[in-house]
Formats: sequence, C-alpha cells, structure tokens
Amino acid sequence: MGKAAIYNPYLNTLGGGERYTITFAKVLAEAGFDVDIEWSDSGILNKISERFGIKIPKNIKVVDTINRGENYDLCFWVSDGSMPMLRSSKNYIHFQVPFKNVNGRSLLNKMKLFRVNKIICNSNFTKSIIDAEFGVKSEVLYPNVDINNIKPKRKENIILYVGRFSSLLQSKGQDLLIQEFKKIYDSGLSSWKLVLAGGTEVGSDKILAKLNSLRVGYPIEIVESPTFEALKNLYGKAKIFWSASGSGVDAVNNPQKVEHFGMTVVEAMSAGAVPVIVKAGGHCEIIDNSKNGYLWQDVNELVEFTKELINKKGLIGSISSNAIDSSKKFGYESFKKQVLQIIK
Repeated sequence: MGKAAIYNPYLNTLGGGERYTITFAKVLAEAGFDVDIEWSDSGILNKISERFGIKIPKNIKVVDTINRGENYDLCFWVSDGSMPMLRSSKNYIHFQVPFKNVNGRSLLNKMKLFRVNKIICNSNFTKSIIDAEFGVKSEVLYPNVDINNIKPKRKENIILYVGRFSSLLQSKGQDLLIQEFKKIYDSGLSSWKLVLAGGTEVGSDKILAKLNSLRVGYPIEIVESPTFEALKNLYGKAKIFWSASGSGVDAVNNPQKVEHFGMTVVEAMSAGAVPVIVKAGGHCEIIDNSKNGYLWQDVNELVEFTKELINKKGLIGSISSNAIDSSKKFGYESFKKQVLQIIK
C-alpha cells in the first residue's frame, strides 16, 4: 500500500485520543502500509501496548521526524488546534478536541485545507464545533473500544471511575466524586467502595496529593497508571461507573472542557458497569437516559440515580444488559471498516 505517517502531539499522555491514534495506525498497518509514528521516545510503543493491551504490528515504528508527511503516501495528523501544511499524497487531520476561537477560518488555514483530503472528528459534538470554527464538513469516526476483551466478571459493590489524574484540557472531577461518595457512604451504603483509576504521566502530582488527603477514612482506592489487564479486572468487577468530567462547564463557550466522547464510558459498558455520567458533550451520544445508563446535570441527580440503582431490585442487572448491547457498535471491526472507506 505504501508509507504512512502518524503524528499526535499528546502521545505520551496515553489517554483515549492516543488509543484512537494507535488503532488508526494499526488499521493502516494491517492494510499493508509501513507506518512511521513521529515521537522522540522510541519506547513509546511498549508503553502504549501495555496501557491499552494492543498488539503493535511489526510494520509500525517510531521515527524522529516525518516532515509533515513529505515523501509519504498518507499522513494522519492529530491537531493541537492549528492547521498544519501537510505534504503527503493523502492528508487526514483528526480533531479529538472541539477547539473554538482559534481563528479557524483564516486565509492561511483555507489555503492549507487545499492539501487536506478529510477532516475527521471523534464525535458529532466535536464535529459541530470544528465545522463551525473552520468552515469545513468533517466526518465522524467514533473511537474503537476493545469490547472483545473487556467483559463482565463476578460483580462487587464497586463504583469505578477511569480517567487521567491531570487537568490538561479539562478537569476530570475526581475530587467531586470523592465528595459525593462520602455522602452516600455516610447515608448508610457502607458496603460500597469507590475506585479511581487513571494515568499519572503528565501533571498529576498536585491532584493526587489532594485526592489522597480527601479519601482518608473512607473505602476509596486510587489506582495509578493501571496496566490493561488491571483495568479489565476493575471494569469487570464494577457495578457502577461514575464520571464528573465536564460538570459545571458552559459547553457552548468552553466545549473543550467537557468530555468530547467518552471511551472509558463505553469500556465500562462493555463490562456491564452502569454509567452515571455528566449530561454534556459526547456523553449524550453514548447514553440513552435510564435505558443503558444515566445522565446527570447536578450532583443531587448523581446521588439520586446511584441510590436508585443500588436500592431498586433488579435495576442494575437490566440496565447493565442494555449497556453491554449498546457498547457493541464501537468495536474494532466497525472502526476498521470506516477507516478503510475514508482512505479509499
């Protein structure tokens, strides 16, 4: 097929967007491309493989530079809000963040867009912002979630949240989750525990120190940079999945500060954990309220929905089953099929 170039400026954060990037690279490699990923640390592929449980094809390697795709047949570039001048035969720009007020319709950007075959977004929420900002018609390619490996296990009284311990673009709200869990625990639901898991690679020290002080005296665990195997185990055992990401944010004026999609939500769903998550951003494209999870707008609803799930006999089981079914549309084969259609 030829040579493909991949660039993601956030690769070392090892979050959902980075899983998206390496999965796109994997599709290209399986289609016959020799794939070069630009990054300064040659060990990044091992870190990605361990974090996400992805077997990296041998025709993917790390290089020091790809020169914006020059001398490549295809370039996949994750934007940091800017519009690069790409030089490969086919160029694809991916927005995993709904950037706003970045002078997207400048004359220079319009000139650069002549070299771009397709703008790709990770959700309709992101697409709505990017299309308006840059004056383009992007295509939505939902992230791939490893639904074949993340499965339900013997369930325990665990409320789980998975998200990095940093505030790079948005606050993940772990402190709020601890605060509300304490209330639930003190109200009599003392057989439950809260588990917060996530990456600690970038900007996590102060946040972890704060969370560790807040959790003292309560059954609240913090799991730092879990391996994929550890994460699968947590998802499998959890009955409920919480998220406060985007809580209290004006999504119209600050769209980058709410969840752009929610890959960990879908991962939790595939393991049968019932999501109780913020009604904002990409979350609304995943959850059909009270059918396969719950969408909350204030913390009172977070507590109310959680107590209803715990106290109403059979409710967790029925919504869990719906959540598993809903997660299936985000599998690898669907992602792969759409990628191949896009680059055709």
